[in-house]
Parts: sequence; C-alpha cells; structure tokens
Amino acid sequence: MSGAYVPELLRRRVAEAAQWQCGYCQTQEKLVGYALHIEHVVPLAAGGTSEEANLWLACCVCNNAKGTQTRGEDPDSGEDVPLFNPRTQSWDEHFVWSAEGIEVFGKTPVGRATVRALQMNTPLRVETRRRWVEVGWHPPVGRR
Repeated sequence: MSGAYVPELLRRRVAEAAQWQCGYCQTQEKLVGYALHIEHVVPLAAGGTSEEANLWLACCVCNNAKGTQTRGEDPDSGEDVPLFNPRTQSWDEHFVWSAEGIEVFGKTPVGRATVRALQMNTPLRVETRRRWVEVGWHPPVGRR
C-alpha cells in the first residue's frame, strides 16, 4: 500500500494502538471533537508508505506542522536529529509535561527537536491545554 488512502479498518487499528490521542502532543480525540489525522511517520513525499508500520495518529496541528519533515534541529546543541517516532519510541523517554501540565518539554535531542519542529507550545495550544487542565481533562491519564 503506497498511496495516501488508508482503509477504515486500518485507521481504526492505528487509532486504537495510539489510544485515540496524538502521538506527539497527546491531544485526545474526544477533546477536540474531530477524528485525528492518520500521520505518515515517514511522509509519502520522503518515500514513506501507508503500511501500518508507518502510520500513527496525530492532531491536525502537529500533522500540519510536521509536513514532510523527518529531522529537526535540537535547539540546545544545534545538532540535526531525527524527529520523534510515536510508533517505535516512548513518549515518556523523550518528553515531559511542565509542572502545570500545559507545556511539553523535550528531555532528549529528539524530543527538543520535535517540540520545536511541531511548534508544540504556541500560545493558543498552551492556553487550550490550560483550560483542559482546569477541568481535569489534561494531561492524559498516565502522563500527569
């Protein structure tokens, strides 16, 4: 399967594996009120496929910011590193929530480059998360 079309059954398997939340910023599908995007970890434009091993769930903001990127610059070292792969890497190894649960911080070069490349802490995203925290909807269970 090399095209962008993803059959519904495959989409459902990917969404279930991702626990219905963005593999990058952890936004939960039930909070945004729309189906999250099927993300090509290695974008089609970079030679990726629509095989399950290359698919994960992403919110539209992370997916659009990522675009065709597969690498980014670690703002601490200036090193060019691969972006986080939510299918094969552990979120908790590369990221941590701020004490208030509203900002995502990278703990590793991969995490920092991904936060930067995907613009994970824009003012609007932080404000939205602040409101979700106020009502107890964020961060997702297991990440508090």
